[in-house]
Amino acid sequence: MTESDKILVPKDLYKEQYSPEFAGRWDELIDWQRRGEAENNFFQDILKGHGVETVLDIACGTGFHSVTLKADGFQVTAADGAPNMLVWTRQNAQRLGIGDLRIVEAEWTRLGESFAGEQFDAVICLGNAFTHLFDEGDRIKALSEMYKLLTRDGIAIIDQRNYDAILDNGFSSKHQSYYLGEKVEVRPEYLSEDLLTMRYKYEDGEVHFLTLCPIRQEYVTNLLLDAGFRSVKRYGDFVENYDLYEPDFVIQVARK
Repeated sequence: MTESDKILVPKDLYKEQYSPEFAGRWDELIDWQRRGEAENNFFQDILKGHGVETVLDIACGTGFHSVTLKADGFQVTAADGAPNMLVWTRQNAQRLGIGDLRIVEAEWTRLGESFAGEQFDAVICLGNAFTHLFDEGDRIKALSEMYKLLTRDGIAIIDQRNYDAILDNGFSSKHQSYYLGEKVEVRPEYLSEDLLTMRYKYEDGEVHFLTLCPIRQEYVTNLLLDAGFRSVKRYGDFVENYDLYEPDFVIQVARK
């Protein structure tokens, strides 16, 4: 994976790609109702099983997990580095009657500055967001920042597309777990071992792109262990026992 560090991708490219227009249409891609049905309280059950009360969502996007977890009784802080996404986090929270959701713009490599003196029972980074980091040093730093913000026995949860399957077998999607909007065509525009550009085409012809780093499952597990986490458990599309190439998304739960 050290080769990925040679890719010259601007560190803040994601902020540009999550434009006001794309952020404003992101929920068409997710489909909150169908996403909730697909997850079937998976994250709530994981959090409750670890005795979690306080949650820091560092990649809140338009707020799906922050808002739903807050509605389910968790003490949630929603954070993201993309200000255009936070606009919609706030709007969605207000729309659903969660007006007291704490929302913070924060960079992953400087979480300790944004949340100085605070600790959380869980830090979550969902929606394939961790793969916006192209520099291995930034990945290590981000995990270190997450680790330091956790209480004793706290957990970090990170998910990603199944890049093992994409890199080894080509892109496919069962369209059953994560991005469930019916009117958005999602496919790779460019794929190499070091870089993936995803193309999102909406029904009216509008097109947006995201540039991502296709990191493999075992690599992320090892990063978590190297960061100091005692154990890491992996799930594929919300199932614990899965074939390496079977799921569309992989979720890793790391315990401090």
